[in-house]
Amino acid sequence: MTTRNEIQFLLNDTLVTTGELGATDTVLDFLRIDQRLTGSKEGCAEGDCGACTVLVGRLVDGGLEYKSVNACIRFLASLDGCHVVTVEHLKGADGGLHPVQQAMVDFHGSQCGFCTPGIIMSLYALWMENPSPTVQQVETALQGNLCRCTGYEPIIRAAMALGRDNSPAQDFLQAERKNIENQLSELSDGRRVVVGPEDNRAILPANLDDLAKLLEEHPDATIVSGATDVGLWVTKFLQPISPAIFVADLDELKKVEVSDSHINIGAAVTYTEFEEAMNANLPQLGEYWNRIAGWQVRNMGTIGGNVANGSPIGDAPPVLIALGAQVTLRKGSNRRVIDVEDYFIDYGKQDQLPGEFVEQIRIPLPAKTEVFSAYKISKRRDEDISSVAVGILVSIADGVIDKARIAYGGMAGTPKRATTVESELVGKAFTADVVEAAAGQLGKDFSPLSDWRASADYRLLSAQNLLRRFHLENTGGPDELSRLSQVQQEISA
Repeated sequence: MTTRNEIQFLLNDTLVTTGELGATDTVLDFLRIDQRLTGSKEGCAEGDCGACTVLVGRLVDGGLEYKSVNACIRFLASLDGCHVVTVEHLKGADGGLHPVQQAMVDFHGSQCGFCTPGIIMSLYALWMENPSPTVQQVETALQGNLCRCTGYEPIIRAAMALGRDNSPAQDFLQAERKNIENQLSELSDGRRVVVGPEDNRAILPANLDDLAKLLEEHPDATIVSGATDVGLWVTKFLQPISPAIFVADLDELKKVEVSDSHINIGAAVTYTEFEEAMNANLPQLGEYWNRIAGWQVRNMGTIGGNVANGSPIGDAPPVLIALGAQVTLRKGSNRRVIDVEDYFIDYGKQDQLPGEFVEQIRIPLPAKTEVFSAYKISKRRDEDISSVAVGILVSIADGVIDKARIAYGGMAGTPKRATTVESELVGKAFTADVVEAAAGQLGKDFSPLSDWRASADYRLLSAQNLLRRFHLENTGGPDELSRLSQVQQEISA
């Protein structure tokens, strides 16, 4: 196989070709230090504040698709074959302020200005994707952008006015789109890419079979997809990751296939890329999904990565376990399929052999007799790590529970099922008394820890209350549901 020893990408209107980089070099450092494009700021260096937001465009099914991402935790090597747009590239038709920028000026959406470039880029991404958003859609687009000066009201007013007064059809990126597509197509040569010194090497496989071969040769390599976790290993802990194998743009790992009974997703499918299939087939996850990190992180982070990193507080595993999902692990040409719940052995330990990688996740769809919900408790409503997360699925036949799968995150060293609670439910009517008795057994399944996110007592009580909420939402009368809705509104306020 032929190998290329440099990455190639478009930065605004310039072709960048460089082999002078390592696996741990971030996009933000390249922009600010190497290119002196200092509009993108470094605030948190962990993908939370959004001050570093840029757009990254890539070819998807022959078309060009842009997503807002955090440059602080995105690695430079991952940009091969992409188009990066920074705030410096924005311009209006007359060469002055871009309409997004002008709207922020008109509605006094900026004070100190540190966060403003990132907010501009998030609103720009939203405007191109949805030129007439609702207030809720604007708030969702801004989940990953912190502003401590003006607050969000003038920013939201600016976004709404932008949609009323301007059309993205006339935007410069739309006018350049065909030319950019052609340039990116020319950059796609199908070769393996190897860059960086031996102690900081980045490798981009040519295809899925090449990835399998590389991992047999380098079983201790760090697999990097969205880098929403691995990025922090570098920016916060200065941890080496060489050799790092970048897999986010492998087409074979980006597939979403829906059947009558299952959804099969490649390991590199992002949270955002899963949304269309999820909304059509698992609408119960809509609210839960929008509370996973912020928009930029959901554009980068992958469901396969959330499973593979084995975190006890990952948002996806409790949902997948409750649904009975399976993971396909591949080593070389050999594959094996195991239940997601069996993948997690102990804290920091997964059932994954050296040289093996997560290739696909198979998610069963709930049957008509099955009731499914997912909930998350965190300190902040948006863009926060779970204190407790849960996926709950029960099957009810003739008024009696004949199956229960309840999986919690944040309650143990791994995502784990509440088997005692499940046993307490099965064979009984789905009533408040039965659920209350089952909730009382939760302490037999978990002995949660206390940490800065939540105390052990709070975790246990919250986990019990989520069972009660599940029952209320699925059986409660109008008075009960109205009261629950009122409480939720009061908490949100």
